Amino acid sequence: MLIHPMPDPVAFSLGPVQIHWYGLMYVLAFAMFLALGRLRVKQPHIAAQGWKAEDLDDMLFYGMLGVVVGGRLGEVIFYRPEFFLANPIEIFKVWHGGMSFHGGFLGVLLAMWLWSRKAKRNLLDVYDFIAPLVPLGYAAGRIGNFINAELPGRVADPSLPWAMIWPNVDALPRHPSPIYQALIDGLLVFAILWPFARKARPRLAVGAMFTLLYGCARFFTEYFRTPDYEVHFAGVTITSGQLLSLPMIAAALLMLLWSYKYSAGAKPAHA
Repeated sequence: MLIHPMPDPVAFSLGPVQIHWYGLMYVLAFAMFLALGRLRVKQPHIAAQGWKAEDLDDMLFYGMLGVVVGGRLGEVIFYRPEFFLANPIEIFKVWHGGMSFHGGFLGVLLAMWLWSRKAKRNLLDVYDFIAPLVPLGYAAGRIGNFINAELPGRVADPSLPWAMIWPNVDALPRHPSPIYQALIDGLLVFAILWPFARKARPRLAVGAMFTLLYGCARFFTEYFRTPDYEVHFAGVTITSGQLLSLPMIAAALLMLLWSYKYSAGAKPAHA
């Protein structure tokens, strides 16, 4: 059985300024966005749309605001409203962790809508462009959660080779759920989505595929994570993360249907 190493959340200090591992994971996520984006603009069907590497820096600025503001507000509204109402100053302490993907997702969509208006691009094309750039950054964020000893998993069978005791929780063996989510919601989604996006697809197909893959992956990995809260419907227990993922799955299926049904026989939007 493993024991969570409980590393120091502070990676290093620069005088009075402390640099946290959680923040470094976000820096890594943004760096991967730029690196993958530069590969993406070289893909023939993307280059044909007029995408350029110069677009990435501007998009990243908008995206960073969407991720941080949306992710934090999502944590406040979706998961711990009582705590943050009682401790409003904690809302600004993002280095402590606590960023909702679903909130960040909505924040990025809003940010990309603003950027698309400025750049005079179709928002659906923007979503298709950035979708494959997201999963690896998400994985980095989950590694940050693990370093912070956040999001402990449910109690696991002690015979599970990677069952892990989280000293900040209790002495019971648990699933290392942030690692699961980094591998499945992040790396696996990327491994499927990136090859899919390398070919010309109908407008919105890539964005819809990302939404579907992440929604399904998150719904699955929630079974191993200690839920923030649960709801009960028709005798079925659904966690908070699953509840937020269900609309993503439903919307993604509708988007895929629209994308392929109304683009059937037409020239792909990204060709």
